[in-house]
Amino acid sequence: MSVWVLLTIAGAFLQNLRSLLQRQLTEDLSVNGAAYVRFLFALPFVWLFLALLSLVSQVAAPSLDLEFWLYVLSGAVTQIIATSALVAAVSGSHFALGTALSKTEAVQAALLGLVILGEGVGPMALAGIGISLVGVFLLSGNIRPKDLVRADRRVWFGVLAGTCLALCSICYRGASLALLEATSQATSFSQTLLVAAWTLAIAVTVQTAVMGIYLRVSEPGQLTAVTHRWRPALMVGMVAMAASACWFTAMAMHNAAMVRAVGQIELLFTLITSVWLLNERISRREVFGMALLVAGILMLI
Repeated sequence: MSVWVLLTIAGAFLQNLRSLLQRQLTEDLSVNGAAYVRFLFALPFVWLFLALLSLVSQVAAPSLDLEFWLYVLSGAVTQIIATSALVAAVSGSHFALGTALSKTEAVQAALLGLVILGEGVGPMALAGIGISLVGVFLLSGNIRPKDLVRADRRVWFGVLAGTCLALCSICYRGASLALLEATSQATSFSQTLLVAAWTLAIAVTVQTAVMGIYLRVSEPGQLTAVTHRWRPALMVGMVAMAASACWFTAMAMHNAAMVRAVGQIELLFTLITSVWLLNERISRREVFGMALLVAGILMLI
């Protein structure tokens, strides 16, 4: 199995774990405050990871040119927008539909990757993305076609979330490719890992600053509340850093659309967590959805 696939699966597993840990913070924090934890407390771990990686790999630091900055800033901002859009989409009466529409990110990433980076995907990959998307809709709840017409307008924020998630993935890959193209030496795994770490570090720094200013202005008191929960938040930050490192390295190595499509395996981890921790039963619809999701992912790898 390819390294990028293993990194994507690891990233999806760690992201599910981060979400599970993050849920414990929503009792004392707002939605945005709990979301900010993943940036603020991941920040020191991200820079520590970069410093250790630079020391161990002994690979020269890449040149951060204008193209890199345009890509990484666009990716950081669109990821923040995606988070807010998803919150808006699932806050109405169509939680499942809003979530499912946000998962169209892989399909949108295939189109945006072709337009922005000139990276297309083959017929087999497109078929795999389509089949896995059907599986996602089946796993997201009892969604009927008429729900798309009758749904609250807020549910279409799910599409916006999917678009922004796809766009940020494309931008992060573009940033990594810009750094890799700037190096004169042959690309190695160590070089790719370092480039992904630089992209991650800059992105998280920008997101920490932007969301911190937003919370300070729009939600007074949340920053103080966040710092008071530093003990559990440190674990969230560490896991968030590890998950993001896996995602960013995978996207530096391979097409972002395929990475995001394989990353939908996170839904399986979420379902397993629900059954294991909450003793929920799995319906036949969900079993069929899991089968389609796995089949689609196998077509991609």
